[in-house]
Amino acid sequence: MTDPDPVALPAPARPSPVSRAALLAYLLLIVYASWFPFSGWRSSGLSPLAFFNLQMPRYWTAFDLIVNVIGYIPLGILLVFSLYPRLRGAWAVLVAALLGILVSGAMEVVQNYLPSRVPSNLDLLTNSSGCLIGACLGAAGARTYLDRGRLYRLRARWFGTHASQGLVLLALWPLAQIYPQNYLFGHGQVLPIISDWLSEWLDMNIDLTTMIRGDTALTAEQYWLSETIITACGLTGAVLAMLCLMRRGAPRAILIAALIGAALVFKAMASAVLFTPDNAWVWITPGAQGGFIIGVIMLSGLVFAPQVAQRRLAVLTLLISLLVVNTIPANPYFVNTLQAWVQGKFLNFNGAAQFLSLLWPFFALWYLLLPSHKLNRS
Repeated sequence: MTDPDPVALPAPARPSPVSRAALLAYLLLIVYASWFPFSGWRSSGLSPLAFFNLQMPRYWTAFDLIVNVIGYIPLGILLVFSLYPRLRGAWAVLVAALLGILVSGAMEVVQNYLPSRVPSNLDLLTNSSGCLIGACLGAAGARTYLDRGRLYRLRARWFGTHASQGLVLLALWPLAQIYPQNYLFGHGQVLPIISDWLSEWLDMNIDLTTMIRGDTALTAEQYWLSETIITACGLTGAVLAMLCLMRRGAPRAILIAALIGAALVFKAMASAVLFTPDNAWVWITPGAQGGFIIGVIMLSGLVFAPQVAQRRLAVLTLLISLLVVNTIPANPYFVNTLQAWVQGKFLNFNGAAQFLSLLWPFFALWYLLLPSHKLNRS
């Protein structure tokens, strides 16, 4: 008679690559939001630590305090999740809180050299408090979410082991729709930003888009065609980037619909909030509609293609979208609509949203072209 099977031991706790990738992305968002708009750098002649005192700043609002606290709560959570399982409990909270103070302090010190930003001891206090709150929340839920959580099991069942960083990128794609763009899914329009920076540094008018494209004005039909290409390629590239991460048994149709639906919801909500509710659907232009339909048709034929082909086509379509969006001028109708946008209290938030809009396709290309990117065919 054979002995009964021993009781299965619980699997040892493992670090979370998704949390660490998300932490890196969130740190980049904090840097961009804290130092936006990256112009007018100069020294005030004061000590960089002059703000570090016991005096309350002269101007502050409850809105600023709440935003500063909330903005750093995810940082505290991600820090604890990234330290797990090497550090847990009170030690993880302590280390995360100290790192939050260092991050916030660095952001405030550098703001001394930006004329549009004012370093504040109150910002340092509220940011650090938010990070501490997040660290406590993260420590309380680390085992549940990282070891036994339903989302963790679904991620292992639907996506390959290499997909951690890619899933973070995909989660950021709907958020990248928040910042106003010339064209639907038209991310990565960096040449106007680079032109402004070069013009400021060299003290001369530089327009890289005009230098590449020439001075020829586009017709309405050319604008329409350009928007169709940008929308179709931007949509196809993002969805293919997700498809090449999936296992064969994943519910592809549901996940594709969820990703696209989230992107469109964020786009509509952002248009309504940043402009007026009447502009919630103003981005649904004939070019955007045509590009969306073409993109869906392309995806319907590629959804079960080999993962290698999906990855290569994702790179190709993203590159085409980047090329077109950076070589055509801004849509005049969009420029007129943008005049009604007042950033106001949302300066930090808009800076982070612009960061996602500008750099998402470049991060996606970097990830898709990584030599260590292993495809899961199981």
